Amino acid sequence: METVGVNLLQAILLGLCACLSSVPGMGGTVFGNYTLGRPLVAGLVVGLIMGDITTGIIIGAAIQVVYIALVTPGGTVSADVRAISYIGIPLAMVAIKGLGLDPASSEGQSMAIALGSMVGTLGTVLFYGTATVNLVWQHIGWKAVEKGKLRQLYIVDMVLPWISHLLCSFLPTVVITLLGSNMVDIIKNYLPMDGIAMKTLFTVGSLLPAVGVAILLKQVVSKPTDLLTFFFGFILAALMGVNLIGAAVIGGFFAVLFYHIKMLQLKKPAAVTADAEFEDDDEEDI
Repeated sequence: METVGVNLLQAILLGLCACLSSVPGMGGTVFGNYTLGRPLVAGLVVGLIMGDITTGIIIGAAIQVVYIALVTPGGTVSADVRAISYIGIPLAMVAIKGLGLDPASSEGQSMAIALGSMVGTLGTVLFYGTATVNLVWQHIGWKAVEKGKLRQLYIVDMVLPWISHLLCSFLPTVVITLLGSNMVDIIKNYLPMDGIAMKTLFTVGSLLPAVGVAILLKQVVSKPTDLLTFFFGFILAALMGVNLIGAAVIGGFFAVLFYHIKMLQLKKPAAVTADAEFEDDDEEDI
């Protein structure tokens, strides 16, 4: 089996990406949490850092399905996308290569999903740790407001939070990814591929995407006819062999058509009302 791991430079780059995934500034939440921090995007970034873009994208896409409907209402999280993306994906890549699995196979993707989910759950500790340290900076900010030193708020908002992310994102990411290859060696020595533990891991990993899709459907389906779009995509992927990129392009075409149809429906009542007013004016003139 191939011996793989993460070197120090790669670990540092992964740690920086984990910081940028949620730190204020640098594009803010839109660039960070909802773009760079998402497994689909992070798969490409991690693939570039680790020198295997194909495997990174495949693993990122597989993990994204589980967390496709992940939101953080009121700051409450069930999983941390920073940990999923920049700890889970690198560890999954190391594990899949170390165990000699094909990343595109069901076993490889199940392994990636299971590892990503475990890391994401543990990553909530990092998320709340960051929020707790940020309370210190918030206290400093209130003191500055009370003293009328409003310029200090720039430091509180743009500089001090980096300390929180260095402590709770950068350092844990660097340490865990560097130790990842050792964990793979332990798995190879004590958890054989045909053992109950690995079979359980693959089974759980294969079921998790269904949970992610179900959560997404619960959010976007408001009436039974909305399911038609989902079933159409399922037919494209499962029965006609269309890959995810092709299905996304076709979905984009339908989205544009539905948008134009909806706009026409909204404009039609306004046009009818305008015609009715014009006829009323004519009758009054007569």
